Amino acid sequence: MTKHHHIDVAETVQDHRNLLDWSVTNETGGVQHHLPISMRFNDGHRLSIAVYSVLMVFSAIANITVLVLLAKRRKQSPSKINTMLMHLAIADLLVTFLMMPLEIAWASTVQWKAGDIMCRIMMFFRTFGLYLSSFVLVCISVDRFYAVLKPLHLAAIDRREKMLLMSAWIGAVLCSAPQMVVFHVERHPNITWYYQCVTYNVFPSYAHELCYTVFGMVMMYAFPLIVIIYSYVSILIEICRRTRNPKNADSITRSSLPFLGKAKIRTLKMTIIIVFVFFVCWTPYYVMSIWYWYDRESALEVDQRVQKGLFLFACTNSCMNPLVYGAFNIRARRKVSRVRPAIYLNSNTSNNNHHRPPRVVAGHRLPQIEISLRTFE
Repeated sequence: MTKHHHIDVAETVQDHRNLLDWSVTNETGGVQHHLPISMRFNDGHRLSIAVYSVLMVFSAIANITVLVLLAKRRKQSPSKINTMLMHLAIADLLVTFLMMPLEIAWASTVQWKAGDIMCRIMMFFRTFGLYLSSFVLVCISVDRFYAVLKPLHLAAIDRREKMLLMSAWIGAVLCSAPQMVVFHVERHPNITWYYQCVTYNVFPSYAHELCYTVFGMVMMYAFPLIVIIYSYVSILIEICRRTRNPKNADSITRSSLPFLGKAKIRTLKMTIIIVFVFFVCWTPYYVMSIWYWYDRESALEVDQRVQKGLFLFACTNSCMNPLVYGAFNIRARRKVSRVRPAIYLNSNTSNNNHHRPPRVVAGHRLPQIEISLRTFE
């Protein structure tokens, strides 16, 4: 039995026109159609509906909660990282309210019943939120990388944030746009009432299809993972360097050294969780994809429910993002708020009269040490 599978940045999409295990005769001959199990509502579809429903509810509650909390905190105390976390929550909500309902409805009907235009539009949004979520993770990593390794470039902070987020949104649109070209509605050659949204007969050769799927894997998985690992490893190395070589650090860095012990631990924990969650959620799915590219015949023997389950597991990353970043950010801001009075006190007493109480001028830019501490958190 041979099948034409298209493993892209979403789950496996079967092209039923190449299935050879059907038993179909002329409908006018009075013989009923015996559809293969993949073309009928089965246990795999039930699993998809159940799991996607649970994920959608959990992800909606988690991401909306984080989004509301970040919006309130942003009004009280504007923060660049909070803005990026809001975009991350928005990206995950796009996955929650666009991709997941699509998967539930598609699993319920099995075939595609929404027409060609909706096929192309929904395939775009099926991957848009996933791309955007991955790219915003990259933005957060790059922003923290520059904040720690180049903390004196204050003038470029606002511009860097806007450029990073704009690049994430534009990149997600560009990477998702090909979905509207390669996907279309096809009618079954023998079962004239059966339609499916597939990529059949679009790629000139298997090599072209492979290039497209590899591109999706690199942009959604490999590229973000490499940037995240590089950024946070560089941050940890810099913290260790400042801790071990205080004489080589500038005055701002030396003044922040007493806080680097706890900051290093917090950053290390967050780094491990960030990389671990992203790696664990997406790696099994892409390992299956690589297996399929390398040995299609043996990969096709894997139960279809396992293949669906791997993509379902990858989608849990949208549920974990608000938990990881939200928890660490809220915890970090609480700790920074406790450190802030001491910073102002030390700054004022060292440069002014020791008996003068510390004064904070409204609108005064935070000292560079506090900016660094926020990043380390």
